[in-house]
Amino acid sequence: MKEIPRAFGSIINLHQILIGLSALLLGTLIYLTDRSPDQTYFVYKSPVKISLHDTLPNLFGIIGNSLPSFVHVFSFILITAGIISSEKKGYIFVCASWFLIDFIFELGQRYNSLVLKIIPDWFSGILFFENTKSYFFRGTFDVIDLVAVLIGSITGYFILINTMEKRKV
Repeated sequence: MKEIPRAFGSIINLHQILIGLSALLLGTLIYLTDRSPDQTYFVYKSPVKISLHDTLPNLFGIIGNSLPSFVHVFSFILITAGIISSEKKGYIFVCASWFLIDFIFELGQRYNSLVLKIIPDWFSGILFFENTKSYFFRGTFDVIDLVAVLIGSITGYFILINTMEKRKV
C-alpha cells in the first residue's frame, strides 16, 4: 500500500484506514437493514428515506444485535491508528483508548440515570450531541455488547499488527 509521509517521520497507513472505513460501511448496513429507522440517529435525521428496514429481510440475524458494538470499536481503532500510529506501542494505546470509550458508553446505558444527570442541556443545540440524552435514555445495556467491544479491540490490534508498515531507514 502506498505510504503518505506526515510529520515526525511516521506514515499514514492507507490499508488500515480502508479496512476501518469498510467496517464502518458494514455497520451502516446493519442500521439500514436490521434496525427500525426510529432507532438510529442518522437514519431518522436523514432528509431522504434511506432505511431498507421494511424493504430487505433482516440480513444479520441475532448477531446484528451486538455486531455494531464490535464494528464501532474495530473500525475506529483501524482508522485512528492508520492516521496517528505506526508502532506497536501506539497500537496498544489506540486500542485501549477506544476500548475504554466504548466500554464506558455501554456502561452508561446500564447506569443511565446517573449519566443523564450530567449531560448538559446545551448539548441539545449541537449537531450529533443533540442525540446524547436519547442514546443513554433509550439505549439498552447488554453484556454481550461488552464482549463484542473486547473482541473488536483485540481483533483490531491483531489487524494493526498484520498491516503494520515497516519503517524505511
